[in-house]
Amino acid sequence: MKKIFFAPECFPYVVLFVLIALVFSFIHPLLSYIPLFFLAFVIFFFRDPQREIPSQERIVVAPADGRVIKIEEIYDDKFLKEKAVKISIFLSLFDVHINRSPVSGVVKFIKYVPGKYNAACKENAPKTNERNYIGIENPDIKVLVTQIAGFIARRIVCNKKVGDSIKRGEKFGLIKFGSCTEIILPQNVEITVKKGDKIKGGETIIGRY
Repeated sequence: MKKIFFAPECFPYVVLFVLIALVFSFIHPLLSYIPLFFLAFVIFFFRDPQREIPSQERIVVAPADGRVIKIEEIYDDKFLKEKAVKISIFLSLFDVHINRSPVSGVVKFIKYVPGKYNAACKENAPKTNERNYIGIENPDIKVLVTQIAGFIARRIVCNKKVGDSIKRGEKFGLIKFGSCTEIILPQNVEITVKKGDKIKGGETIIGRY
């Protein structure tokens, strides 16, 4: 049976709601159920289940849990500097929100862009919302992952910096409370998922090169 851990970012919320529950219990015991409900949701949201990272060579794994909402050809002018394929993944409030590296390599590019907090599934969200780009490179492939905040999401967490080594499936951050994650891949990558697929970060193979 897989163990379930919790992202450390949940602890300030846990302390806050526990304190509120204690205060409410002095006013009326039933009132404490309100913050306890939010406490249970926070613990559920920040769950960090173990993942079985595939061991095959020359594969790309999903950078996040969620549903594939779009696969399209684009030109990436930020990191790959070439024609590429972009896969957009929508994360609902009920998905695991941990971001994982799609390949092993070195972090070569990070760029944070402040922005709006529109619904992450909207067409213009990747261009207007708060977002963070992380480019990863190894001798065989370059990929660009974008963490995009949503209507409820108000904080993007990235625990890596330029120059850091990272392994396939390794956790590098999260997006709090609903969001979207995109991955941009070279055109020569064989995409192994389709629109509508439900995928798991670090576990689902989304491409081969």
